[in-house]
Amino acid sequence: MSGKSGQKGFSVAGSLVSDRLLEVCPRLGKASNNAFCFQLLFGVHMTFSGSNQPDLDWSQIRETVKLLTVSVAQVDGSMREGDESVNLLAESFTSMVEDMNAINQVLMTLEPSEERDKALRHCSSTQQKIHSSIVAFQFYDRLQQCLQHVSTGLKGLSSIVETPNRLYNPAEWQGLQESIRGRYTMESEKIMFDAIHQGKSVEEALALAASFDQQAEDDEIELF
Repeated sequence: MSGKSGQKGFSVAGSLVSDRLLEVCPRLGKASNNAFCFQLLFGVHMTFSGSNQPDLDWSQIRETVKLLTVSVAQVDGSMREGDESVNLLAESFTSMVEDMNAINQVLMTLEPSEERDKALRHCSSTQQKIHSSIVAFQFYDRLQQCLQHVSTGLKGLSSIVETPNRLYNPAEWQGLQESIRGRYTMESEKIMFDAIHQGKSVEEALALAASFDQQAEDDEIELF
């Protein structure tokens, strides 16, 4: 009697699990498989196969997350390397400015002559070029900010993709989009973002952003 009851209980439990699997897994599309769903339901850690050796538990969702993570690592690594290079260049330019100022002071102590005046003109020209180079390096701050936005966006996207109950929730996607757009500090970035979400191509979106920047620059010139 107890054996039959045990078998019946096991059958009912198995049926409940199967029903729950069918309820959850179809929402995962073709990526669904029993191993993946079992982990979702019971939090059991399992080793999954990769695309190089696909098995029954292979999932394109996990492969997508891996590629997104690789992209984040590349962006973050590039920013760190860029920081080191730009810091070294900044220190070099600062040292050059100090040296040019010292040379200029020495020249000013000499008796007026054609050679001294020529050397002073070269010093002044070199100082102007150094200053222009330092100003040009300001683009790096802008580039770094853009890369940081890309990295943060990819991390947010990866988090949604790897979480089934967020992946199929439109509110989660809207929240991510609003979060990404909210980090933009320039209006041209927001114009580009909105254009992409309106279905425009990358080229069209960039053209709109560039047009806005050009118009803003023209307006600024007119004010002066």
